[in-house]
Amino acid sequence: MAVSQEKITLYNLADLKNTSDDAIPNYLNSLGFKQSHHLTDVRLGLGYTALALAGACFLWDYKLGFENTKYYTAAAVLLYSVLNGLLTVWIMFVEKGVIYTGTSKSGDTVKIATSTKKNVPQYNLTITTTSKSGKSETIAVSRPFTEWFDAAGHFVALPFQTMLATSIPAVGRLDPQRAQAGQDEKMAAYTPEMLAALVQENSSVARATAETSTTGADTGKKTKQRRKA
Repeated sequence: MAVSQEKITLYNLADLKNTSDDAIPNYLNSLGFKQSHHLTDVRLGLGYTALALAGACFLWDYKLGFENTKYYTAAAVLLYSVLNGLLTVWIMFVEKGVIYTGTSKSGDTVKIATSTKKNVPQYNLTITTTSKSGKSETIAVSRPFTEWFDAAGHFVALPFQTMLATSIPAVGRLDPQRAQAGQDEKMAAYTPEMLAALVQENSSVARATAETSTTGADTGKKTKQRRKA
């Protein structure tokens, strides 16, 4: 049962969203989804090209002087503005908050966009599923972060994964255990006490595992000492 040992500030919506966003690829990729990085690659390509152009502009101005390169500099500034404009358009109108795109082995493509509203601790997901035949379906899901963050700020994976498995049919088919658990309202609605219990259980298991490993190592050392004697 995965519980993050890292604590985040529960009043920081950006941290809550980013931690949840990072957990989506980890979970879906573990189910066999093949993630597409096309959107990120284009964004990085535009950004790095603009950065390289700015660096080149500085370098030739430093080496050759402004007068000898002023026309090149003017063209570079214009091109830099165009690249940044394209980057803005790409982020606002193409990506639209999409943080994950992946395709399952059965051919279902899942695209997930996430967002939050100022001062509202709700995780908003817009999920678009496209079947192998080309049929698309869009689902909107909004859930409070308290369903998978405990009072101390630990991220608890189980309720988060259950939420995804019950909200996205393509995911539920690959993880029927989580999907079935989500059908039970008591399992779907995790209280702060339940989250604290999950954290405690995970900590106990981790300590038991560490103690077992230590005991095994000590036993091995004693056995070797007896053999030498």
